Amino acid sequence: MKLSKHEIKDIIQRLQNGDAIPEDYKYKLFPTKQKEYELVYGGKMRKEDILANEDGVFPVPLQVEKVLNGERKSWDNDWKNIIAFGDNLQFLKTIHENKDPLIKNKVKGKVKLIYIDPPFASETDYQASGGQKAYVDKAKGSEFIEFIRRRLILAKELLSSDGSIFVHLDWKKGHYIKILLDEIFGEKNFINEIIWYYNDKFATGGKSLDKNHDIIYRYRNTKDFIGNEIRIQKERTTKRALRKKVDGKTVNVLDEDGNKIYVEYNDKVIDDVWQIPRTLSSNESIDYPTQKKENLIERVLRYGSNEGDLIFDFFCGSGTSAAVAEKLNRKWITCDIGKLSFYTVQKRILNIEKSKSLDNPKKKYGKLAKSFVTVNTGAYDLEKVFKLQQEEYTHFVLNLFEVEPIRKTIGGIKITGERKDGYYALVWPYWDFKDAAVDVEYLENLHSHIGKKAGDRLYIIAPASYVDFISDYYEIGKVRYYFLKVPYHIIKELHKVQFKKFRQPQSKNNVNDLDDAVGFHFMKQPDVLTKVKKIKKNVSITIEKFLSDFSEDDKGEDLENFESLAMVLLDKDFDGQAFDMDAYYFAEDLLSKDDATEKVSLPAISKDECGTKLMIIYVDIFGNEFKEVFEIK
Repeated sequence: MKLSKHEIKDIIQRLQNGDAIPEDYKYKLFPTKQKEYELVYGGKMRKEDILANEDGVFPVPLQVEKVLNGERKSWDNDWKNIIAFGDNLQFLKTIHENKDPLIKNKVKGKVKLIYIDPPFASETDYQASGGQKAYVDKAKGSEFIEFIRRRLILAKELLSSDGSIFVHLDWKKGHYIKILLDEIFGEKNFINEIIWYYNDKFATGGKSLDKNHDIIYRYRNTKDFIGNEIRIQKERTTKRALRKKVDGKTVNVLDEDGNKIYVEYNDKVIDDVWQIPRTLSSNESIDYPTQKKENLIERVLRYGSNEGDLIFDFFCGSGTSAAVAEKLNRKWITCDIGKLSFYTVQKRILNIEKSKSLDNPKKKYGKLAKSFVTVNTGAYDLEKVFKLQQEEYTHFVLNLFEVEPIRKTIGGIKITGERKDGYYALVWPYWDFKDAAVDVEYLENLHSHIGKKAGDRLYIIAPASYVDFISDYYEIGKVRYYFLKVPYHIIKELHKVQFKKFRQPQSKNNVNDLDDAVGFHFMKQPDVLTKVKKIKKNVSITIEKFLSDFSEDDKGEDLENFESLAMVLLDKDFDGQAFDMDAYYFAEDLLSKDDATEKVSLPAISKDECGTKLMIIYVDIFGNEFKEVFEIK
């Protein structure tokens, strides 16, 4: 398809003005050979552009929050399983880039099995096992399709040559995603359409047939893939004539008298219809919407992987994949954008020995989990950044601002990195200048050494508190010195797409809302005032103030008391080490629907439930946390 004269003139003008090129032009400028058939819809980006981060989503450094069970045995090469908090597209791109020291050369191309259970983009509410609404998806139509597609493109890049992916969907969007999977993995690499039939859900009748199954599509990455035989018990024993091959023909095996020999069978090899109850037993339910049964995920992992293999689930939810992988002696990584998911999985793995055994549901698993780490991706604890060693700090902030590390000296000045646009950057060594600042005097001195030798602009990465300028750059002799501040105040020059945080849900109904994060942010602690009192046999918790600071990069939202509250999580018997969540409350459960809320009272806790320490984590709508520990005497 050729460009018209008008389109050529428009493109030249856009390039001269530094404006973005519309998607329609990209297909004409860089045509791709079309497949025999493909799914076409509004907003569909080229694969090449997604992998080149043209969607505005970039790899971001991983910040280790905590090493849990650190004293316990790890895997070979010191591998530790990972629970990641953040946007899974950012996380996938970080793994694909393969630079972060936590995962470098350990994940990309080594994942044996990916299982994902994304929100299904229904236009109606899902119902959790207790009857409460589980979630209402925000993304509809083509937006949802592209949301999943971008993640599937990255997922394929991470699989090993003999790896495969299982994508769990329902009847609403399964057919669309099937076409995408054919495009991304190749129709010849389609292995199975597995039907999960809920044999414990009874039909209610009516004009339309009851919907009583989900779909799991399995695709391999290449011709070689893992496929283990799984046998299950049959309801009744059956007899079958024993047969064997003789001269290429299958014949019956006969006894000495010439009679057929029969063998009794009480099991069978599974096929592509899996009859597994949907209802969670009391010893499995962990009070998380959309939780899937361990028996279902166990079958997926036994069928498609072996012990010691690496399993990845980037729509973590309740963490069933991680828990089952742990029990089946697989390595695992999991990621979710929700704080409730993050702490639910952490608790589930910390207490896995108390959960049910896969082999005998009437017994406990009984084994402690191996060491694992929790990490932040795209949302960072600023205090921890400044506690990093000099080399680690330099590596972290260079990754943060997408600057490639280099070793270069210009005019006696050490240049630390180079941006993708060719401009140089230096990391200001604040540890050597405790009583100094990036001010006019510093820049004049820098300019006297470097002048225009580094080009017409130079980027300086420094803590915001050390930068003595309000604007984002300072100009000397036609050279602009740009400031990349930590924490960062957004400038348009860094990304084509404006930074965007993801919001935490304020209701259980929205716990799995689909969302994208663009860029990164540093967490700002909410301002919280809570009173904890012991009254007779109960412990009362009253929150009197909850305010979040959304000034500067959050466009100065002016929110009233409690308006920014998302959820409150409790560890009633805090051991001083790991937060082990006992209860959680969404804002919707706590706040008055009519009048402005002046204070919030949590349900009273029996003193028998509390240990000597009570830990509370308060979360606002952008995932910022405030943690508090109370002595219970």
